[in-house]
Amino acid sequence: MGEQSPLKPLSSLSLLLLLLTLLTTTVDSRLTTDFYSKSCPRFLDIVRDTISDKQITHPTTAAAVIRLFFHDCFPNGCDASILVSSTAFNVAERDSSINLSLPGDGFDVIVRAKTALELACPQTVSCSDIISVATRDLLVTVGGPYYPVHLGRRDSRTSKASLLADLLPLPSSPMAKTIRQFESRGFTVQEMVALSGAHSIGFSHCKEFVGLVGRNSTGYNPRFAQALKKACSSYPKDPTISVFNDIMTPNKFDNMYFQNIPKGLGLLESDHGLYSDPRTRPFVDLYARDQDRFFKDFAKAMQKLSLYGVKTGRRGEIRRRCDAIN
Repeated sequence: MGEQSPLKPLSSLSLLLLLLTLLTTTVDSRLTTDFYSKSCPRFLDIVRDTISDKQITHPTTAAAVIRLFFHDCFPNGCDASILVSSTAFNVAERDSSINLSLPGDGFDVIVRAKTALELACPQTVSCSDIISVATRDLLVTVGGPYYPVHLGRRDSRTSKASLLADLLPLPSSPMAKTIRQFESRGFTVQEMVALSGAHSIGFSHCKEFVGLVGRNSTGYNPRFAQALKKACSSYPKDPTISVFNDIMTPNKFDNMYFQNIPKGLGLLESDHGLYSDPRTRPFVDLYARDQDRFFKDFAKAMQKLSLYGVKTGRRGEIRRRCDAIN
């Protein structure tokens, strides 16, 4: 018999992770932090001025844009497909059932930034780059960590609600399913927990948690459950009623969200799931006691997400308007 090769064949999972790594490396090499230094030198200043004005007048803008960023990037890559409006011939992503609750302030500030950039540098800056930078800058304005954003993305030429089926995690999803959704995109369990820290700011509508409050063994602090019942008592008549995700420091990005969960002060079923699942609980405890570590891991995970599935060159376009395909 011939001598056996010392090399072992790669498993299908190892091969998938290798391909994802190679793809990310290839894409990252095409993007640069100074992509617009010559073609639109005031790009960063224009975005920063726009988001600052909006955040001052509408303090929920930061949370709205961070959520918009996640709903754009996580399903099919960061390509601004979430911004496209539906037409008589197509139901776009923003009108899928899971996206109907996205706050209008997120869409509005991106449109404002795009309008200002079109005046300064016509058809130069992509809507997907605007979302990525606006998300980072708004995060910083509410106390979150800074991280470099690589630029040079193109915008998607399509946006279909039908392509979102079961791609975004739901607050009611079992933790095992949510973990699988993240892992299938190359994110670890720890990165998933870190990204969940985005719930440090923003709010959720009563419909997303009110059904849980009256149940036993759901992890709610009894007094908190009573307060939620009272806050949502008029929900059937007014479905816009909402509650802050972090009741302690709702407008400040910090690690209080993770401190709240072990005390039964988590708002959503997915929040409680992070603490009840043995795979995620150690990271909740880690981030609850170490804000610096949370900030570091959150920044790295956000930067990684901003590079997920991006389009460059001829694979995409630079839209004249963010809400319409050219």
